[in-house]
Amino acid sequence: MMRTILLILMLVPMMGHGADEEEINRRLDGFDAAASASDFEGYFSHFAADAYFLGTDASERWSVSEFKAYAEPAFAAGQGWTYQVLDLNLETRPNSNTVWFDEILMNAKLGRCRGTGVIVWEAEQWKIAHYSLTLLIPNEIADDVGKQSMKVEGLSE
Repeated sequence: MMRTILLILMLVPMMGHGADEEEINRRLDGFDAAASASDFEGYFSHFAADAYFLGTDASERWSVSEFKAYAEPAFAAGQGWTYQVLDLNLETRPNSNTVWFDEILMNAKLGRCRGTGVIVWEAEQWKIAHYSLTLLIPNEIADDVGKQSMKVEGLSE
């Protein structure tokens, strides 16, 4: 009997919530919809308390509170951002409380982008713990873009 109790106690922490892909898709859709509607509270409700957001500029590594300070004026002016999801991939492990994802996005100003992130089960719901937005640069123009970037950053003449 004691062995059974010990075995159960050892296995329970390993069981996790388990990822429901439909639920996670709905959460990500809600995240994108809130940004597009400039819904500040709705958008930031999708982030874990200790989440980080990495923007397209090297200086943009923000905690949730830092990201809120950056985004609040745009959302208050009704100028959120709209990204159309073209493709989404979720990576899960059985009985895990963590999901990795990557998505191809389309934005009217930036063109094709990639969002990557980590979603965790927190406070009885899926929350974004880490999100990174990058621009997708076609290989045919990558050298030119790289040179322009280095020039702007003062790394070349």
